[in-house]
Amino acid sequence: MYVDFKDLPASSRVWVYQAERALTDQETILFKNKMRSFCEGWNTHGNMMPTSFELVDNQIIILAVDESRLSTSGCSIDSSVRTLRELEGELGLDLTNQGKVSYKKEDKIKVSPALGIKTKVLTGEISVDTKVINPMIKEKSELDQLWIPAKSTWVNKFFPN
Repeated sequence: MYVDFKDLPASSRVWVYQAERALTDQETILFKNKMRSFCEGWNTHGNMMPTSFELVDNQIIILAVDESRLSTSGCSIDSSVRTLRELEGELGLDLTNQGKVSYKKEDKIKVSPALGIKTKVLTGEISVDTKVINPMIKEKSELDQLWIPAKSTWVNKFFPN
């Protein structure tokens, strides 16, 4: 069942997905309608789960579920990924590919294939203080750490000592 994101407890499980570009206004409406519909019916073994989503900067998707009474099952997680893949097709986006890194440059979100990050560091596109999305977030309480300095991530290995 859909609930407002702010009403989910801090312990809610989250998944963070990155779009390679910001959604347009029309795409945002389509996205929100489809995700709300999905959340209304999301269940595990027939039991409805309190769930919600956020669209951050029209580009970062956070899907959240309150597991305090009922854990998500593999099938329920698969259904969320299926919905995101449908949105990928409808919007021409790549949401479920985890092989990319989002970072902020001049207040814009940029996305690079993970394999290209070393080059971004060596050319100065990404510095030690560049804000990079934190792929380790698992709970709503951690969302204040959604963006962390590159030096605090695996990207740090590419910076000279």
